[in-house]
Amino acid sequence: MTLTSFLGPKGTFTHEAASMVGDELIPYCSIPAVLESVQNDECVYGVVPIENSIEGPVGITLDSLAHNFDLKIYKEIIIPINQNLIVNPGCKIEDIEDVYSHAQAIAQCREFISKNKIQPHYAISTARAAKDIKGDKTKAAIGNSKIVELYGLEILEANIQDTDNNMTRFVVLSKKDSEITGNDKTSIIFSIYEDKPGQLYHILGIFEKNNVNLTKIESRPSKQGLGKYIFFVDFEGHVKDERIQGIINEIEENTYYLKILGSYPEF
Repeated sequence: MTLTSFLGPKGTFTHEAASMVGDELIPYCSIPAVLESVQNDECVYGVVPIENSIEGPVGITLDSLAHNFDLKIYKEIIIPINQNLIVNPGCKIEDIEDVYSHAQAIAQCREFISKNKIQPHYAISTARAAKDIKGDKTKAAIGNSKIVELYGLEILEANIQDTDNNMTRFVVLSKKDSEITGNDKTSIIFSIYEDKPGQLYHILGIFEKNNVNLTKIESRPSKQGLGKYIFFVDFEGHVKDERIQGIINEIEENTYYLKILGSYPEF
């Protein structure tokens, strides 16, 4: 039996992503708790969100991987985020005064909420929001279709997100590396020497020189003072490739901190 932890509760989009990994799923209440379950060998895999196409990176995931846990990205999962207005059976749109959901779901549906003059409220998760509105026809929740099945509610309006290209990327974390497939990407973190002008430009030039495509670059505060940053970079290729290994070695020679988060199949 291979246990997989995920950012719960059941009925969230992370639950949907985790269901693509395995059947033995265990919900945890926070992203660090999911990572800790893998670090402590309670679970083999952990599934957490890492970025959304509208709202951007999930900071707590990036920071946890950078500073607190020594885990590998074993796999990535990208799913479309279709947000729905979820209500009690028989509820009409004119009945609704308040809507509840996770902060990101609220942000992704601002136009719909404003147009219908509904008061938004933040909840710890989309699933918790659905559970809390049960029995009250003046309240609605925003979430996915799994919630409807779990709590005996219904979808009043489907696909209420502001844009149709709303996608969330999830990562499957493990202690083990993913094998090379020929269609891989690698994630790394590094910090540059701040007293050397053009350092970031030089690092990015290493990829250009080797004709390796970058798929993402993201900066985060290093937690060592204002103006000090670490950089998250995704690029095509696997660390077991000789060319990629050469790139990694050159980056290591030109940075004071480098961490390989893993090589894994591109979704």
